[in-house]
Amino acid sequence: MKKYYIISALIIFGTLSVQSIFGYRQTKVEFPENYRSWTHVKSIVIMEGHENYNAFGGIHHIYANDEATRALKEGKTFAEGSILVFDLYEEKIENNAITEGSHKVMGVMEKDSDRFSDTEGWGFEDFKMGDPNQRLVTDMQEQCLSCHNTQKESDYVYSKYRY
Repeated sequence: MKKYYIISALIIFGTLSVQSIFGYRQTKVEFPENYRSWTHVKSIVIMEGHENYNAFGGIHHIYANDEATRALKEGKTFAEGSILVFDLYEEKIENNAITEGSHKVMGVMEKDSDRFSDTEGWGFEDFKMGDPNQRLVTDMQEQCLSCHNTQKESDYVYSKYRY
């Protein structure tokens, strides 16, 4: 039995050593737990007729962790560790009121210049229906940064802080 523990330990140690020698890095955006307790930056509704309705139609809630909130408030470049969440729900119009329908997607931007050097320091991910196991982004450059490039002057972030 001891032999199996030793072999297992050697395999784990060897894997970790190879990863560190060859510069292995985690290149996936982490799922942000408890993001709804972060600063609520703003909400918007994109209705039918808007140019981005097909891709982003619905109710958007934007949340920022402490690092991202500081940058938004001060109008500065985002610090490492900044995270923004874009929570998108279907819009439902009933009784002259717009209400939330189904959860469509939760988009996340995470600032880590080492891990995401290929995408201007930002990692991007979309979680289908807010499910951490349903990742939608297969190419951050093409699917995300290609649009966020228009916001280079605000460190690739669309949202502004609502005072």
